Amino acid sequence: MKGISSVGITERERGLSLPRIAYILLWFPKPSETFIFREVVNLWKMGLPVKVFTLYGEWKKHLSPEMRGVSKKVERLGIPFMKRAAKDLLYWRKRNPEMVSWLFRTIPVRKWRSLEVGGENIWSFFCGFTLARLFQEERIEHIHAPWANGPATAAWVASKLAGIPFSFSGGSSDIYPPDGALTEKIRDSLFVRTNNMASIGYLKDFTNGNGNKLHLIYNGISLERHTEALVPMTPPYQILALGRFDRIKAFDVLLYASKILKDSGLNFHLTLAGDGPRKILFRHLAKKLGLVEVVSFPGFIPYDLVSELFSSADVFVMSSAVHSSGERDGIPNVIMEALVHRVPVVATDVCGIPEVIQNNITGLLVPQGDSAALANAIIRMVGNRESALEMAERGRSLVLRKFNPERNHDKILNLYQALIRQ
Repeated sequence: MKGISSVGITERERGLSLPRIAYILLWFPKPSETFIFREVVNLWKMGLPVKVFTLYGEWKKHLSPEMRGVSKKVERLGIPFMKRAAKDLLYWRKRNPEMVSWLFRTIPVRKWRSLEVGGENIWSFFCGFTLARLFQEERIEHIHAPWANGPATAAWVASKLAGIPFSFSGGSSDIYPPDGALTEKIRDSLFVRTNNMASIGYLKDFTNGNGNKLHLIYNGISLERHTEALVPMTPPYQILALGRFDRIKAFDVLLYASKILKDSGLNFHLTLAGDGPRKILFRHLAKKLGLVEVVSFPGFIPYDLVSELFSSADVFVMSSAVHSSGERDGIPNVIMEALVHRVPVVATDVCGIPEVIQNNITGLLVPQGDSAALANAIIRMVGNRESALEMAERGRSLVLRKFNPERNHDKILNLYQALIRQ
């Protein structure tokens, strides 16, 4: 963290009376959560004394050099936490038995949306007892969880025990569908941040009239390292999709669209980059559809190498869809990354995506789950380079204006200053 000295933080902290804040995450840094990483780093640069705590151990795969440098600054619970869990629970049982009793009656027994989410929240619940003691020892003045699920549960518990106010963020699969305690978390929080307008209306249904707690601040997208893609739009057309291989990215729909493109005679190549639980399924589907020669799976691409993918793409495709459970994307950050590189985008009309991809203005927007519409949009995009680049240019301008990291992270800093010590 070159350029961020403890002296600088102390001076800024003294001058602006900035609160000492704890961030709670499952993992940090995590390669797929670059927007949170950039937020923390920029807040450090602004002088905010943020300390990051993780509920799990250290994530070691695919970290950029900058992430590896920050990793040692993090305090982690993970498996070693279990050695002190009982002691911390007994500490709070003696200190505040009524609150501990209320927490046990309120949180572990509720209905969570899945076994995985339930397990994450139960672990986070017990971590909250340890975090509460750590926060008191380190004179933490505010707790923030960048996710509304497990991290917000831990923040909620620690807040109740230590009497420290908390906030959390939510805007994608962490609130869609809602976990079993979203209403109570909003009720007891100081404020809630979300990164897309679509989620404001959704979250209002859980506020019981306290909609003033909700604050829209878009993510900050790194603008430091990017080059405008050449976008030659010459066969074979280079189509790029990038993201976690899970059910809400709907890459199976993109593969079916690719089958339509191949059958139509379009000369193209699809690079489907990423990793996740559906990797084997997508590879098998590509083989079944006869796409082996036109689709490649390079696997997970570290963030510091992603720019190379965008620089060689003609079109970026995001095929997101709402799962039957209600789970969905908010605004996938890779859409903004593509536009910053001036790559034309075809995307689906899910949640906050239309806040970036305005049909025929900043890209092409199609109905979710419609492989034929997706294929037709790709054909239209590669068939008119001039129009595609005009949309990409307008999209790039929108991203530079709406997702500027310094501007948006400054809004976060101002939010902390305005609300925490009012």
